[in-house]
Amino acid sequence: MNKAAMKKIVLSFPGVEEGSSYGKPAFLLGKKFFTRLRASDNAMVLLVDTIDERDMLLEAEPKLFFITDHYKNYPAVLAHLAKLDAVTLRSLLQRRWRQAAPKKLQNAGAPAQKKKSAKSKKRAD
Repeated sequence: MNKAAMKKIVLSFPGVEEGSSYGKPAFLLGKKFFTRLRASDNAMVLLVDTIDERDMLLEAEPKLFFITDHYKNYPAVLAHLAKLDAVTLRSLLQRRWRQAAPKKLQNAGAPAQKKKSAKSKKRAD
């Protein structure tokens, strides 16, 4: 994956914007860290739920995922951008987005669903 494709996927999530985290370019969801590209090794920083999950990813795909000493005690994994595919990136970011997005943003599509449900209910009556 190239940087342009990665950026397009990251910015496709509602509320995600470019910003900085600890003085480094990053993508933020509101004021929360969402992800970033590490220029030093051309790798994405991807937050996961637990260190166990991170370790499972490291074991399952060691050519794609890795960590540095900085991340050894943190639930995050690094992914080589050149080896990362769109499906994997979108999947990991989707989970992060659901954790970090405010409820109001997550429920943005809810009114349309409620209307549809109301119509379905009305037809059933």
